[in-house]
Amino acid sequence: MSSENLSGGGRIAEDRFRLLIQAVTDYAIYMLDPTGIVVSWNPGAERFKGYSEAEIIGQHFSRFYTTEDKATDLPRRALETAASEGRFEQEGWRVRKDGTRMWAHVVIDPIRDASGALLGFAKITRDITARQAAQEALRASEERFRILVQGVTDYAIFMLSPEGIVTNWNAGAARIKGYRESDIVGQHFSRFYTEGDRAAGLPARALETALREGKYEAEGWRLRKDGSRFWASVVIDAIRNEMGALVGYAKVTRDITERRSAQQALEKTRAALFQAQKMEALGGLSSGVAHDFNNLLTVVLGNLDLLRRAPEERRARLIDNAVQAVEQGRRLTQQLLTFGRRHVVLPEVVDVNRLILGMDDMLKQSLRGDIHLVFDLAEGVWPVEVDPSQLQIALINLAVNARDAMPEGGRFRIRTENATGPEAGAAASVEIAVSDTGHGMPPDVLARAFEPFFSTKDVGKGTGLGLPQVYGFAQQAHGSVRAASEVGHGTTFTIALPRTDAPATDAEIGAPRPDEMRRPLHILLVEDNPHIAEVAVSVIHERGHAVVSTASAPEALQVLAAGQRFDLVLSDLVMPGGMNGFDLARQVRRRWPDLPILLATGYSDQAEKAIKDGFPLISKPYQPAALLVAIEKAASLVALSPRRDTVVAITRPAADGR
Repeated sequence: MSSENLSGGGRIAEDRFRLLIQAVTDYAIYMLDPTGIVVSWNPGAERFKGYSEAEIIGQHFSRFYTTEDKATDLPRRALETAASEGRFEQEGWRVRKDGTRMWAHVVIDPIRDASGALLGFAKITRDITARQAAQEALRASEERFRILVQGVTDYAIFMLSPEGIVTNWNAGAARIKGYRESDIVGQHFSRFYTEGDRAAGLPARALETALREGKYEAEGWRLRKDGSRFWASVVIDAIRNEMGALVGYAKVTRDITERRSAQQALEKTRAALFQAQKMEALGGLSSGVAHDFNNLLTVVLGNLDLLRRAPEERRARLIDNAVQAVEQGRRLTQQLLTFGRRHVVLPEVVDVNRLILGMDDMLKQSLRGDIHLVFDLAEGVWPVEVDPSQLQIALINLAVNARDAMPEGGRFRIRTENATGPEAGAAASVEIAVSDTGHGMPPDVLARAFEPFFSTKDVGKGTGLGLPQVYGFAQQAHGSVRAASEVGHGTTFTIALPRTDAPATDAEIGAPRPDEMRRPLHILLVEDNPHIAEVAVSVIHERGHAVVSTASAPEALQVLAAGQRFDLVLSDLVMPGGMNGFDLARQVRRRWPDLPILLATGYSDQAEKAIKDGFPLISKPYQPAALLVAIEKAASLVALSPRRDTVVAITRPAADGR
């Protein structure tokens, strides 16, 4: 190739290189001679520095430096460094033509010929003012945060590595835990935990929870450097980078020992206050309940004694009087059980209007002849799922209260209607509003209306359990009750019960047909109380059924194991010894699945277990007719139902304390 061609190729390459440099606008790229004089200038340099090529060619590059840097002879030292070390690189302030400053990243490289002689310098500058400002802002923010964290003394705030190693320590941590930063940085945070917690793996589980859920929060005992304990509130947050990788944990601990001690002291005070209130309530209850029960017992004993000597025509009335007294005692017992949350709830789907209309006679008996009973029942009232006997007791309690509030007569009205809450989509309910035209209650009395044992009546005129029973029933039914009253204008109690979409229970569904009720049954009775057993045997025999009576569950199992066939087992739920009626029922269900069981009890913790295990319960004391219907219905259910282990239960208040 000719020298002319080589020379032409070199010029083409130089032209291309020149065009490349001239096309760059994000970097200032220019040449200096060995003394620092600018000998070339690209558009990027013009954009950053503000000088045109004509203005700067032939000028010394030191004019770009600040007065402070020129005073330290930085331009000369930069060239010397580049010449001696082959490169100079630095960030710092530079000055534009208009005097403004920019933060620049500068690189100066020496340019030498083939023999090594210095021809000049190549200088590349980039304006990174925005990046530097962001970094400075971040640094300032981090510094402010560091000062803030270090200034906090009520909280221990520190970082952990992903493995749980302490990486920093604030003043609050030093104060609370007793370690200086030099003592604890580099140590595992588990040393703050008690020996028992460490043995149980609590520190590791805390980090695992924070890693999995993003946060761990707990309270517990922690150890100080001196070995003393403090009650701590602890929060551990997982810290991740922009890529989502775990970089460590932030741990915040607060010493709440004093607060916990104060809470414990408050709980003790509350417990003592509750005990005092309970004793006061029992004192107030004892006189009213004792008076009421003594009156009832007097009526029963008196009528039974008169019955021995009475002529035939008076006996029916004496018996009715005794039965009515027993019924009043039953209601009072159920009020006590409901208030104490010891009543076994037996919810059914109920047609409220039908139930209220069926209570016509009971309500009239609870009122007086000078009180006009009004039913204002809306059509199409939704069904509700409640314990019907408890709803009846609640309405009777309200009727008795209304009667006492209207000594000179008046009007007692029961109104029903469907209702929804004010907000869209609020739960639908059925409201039963019970109103009287009595003397009403002032605000201070109204505020205490549902308070247990609170009564404005004279001793013996009430136990203070009527309205608490209404409140307890509404709560158990997942409903509510509210009261409105005005002195001289009467009172209204409104019970709201949640609507159910289930159909109302037909009282006749599942009941024995007349021909089935007449079928003689062979019954195994299990009752440890001989007096109750005698009454039950007599009632069952009068119906035409056969009875084998046993006094314990083991004895009953022996009779069944002997192979004698029975149609029903009627057992008390609570019996002395190692096996009670609930245990017996489960044994019978397992060994003789076709044999129905009827349980009877007044009050027992076992009743709740029986319900959970599929044994429904019916509240009583029962009249003989009710016992017979329950027996015959229980016997028929097994024959009618595909489930062979159906159990029906009857409950009664236990006169002997069971």
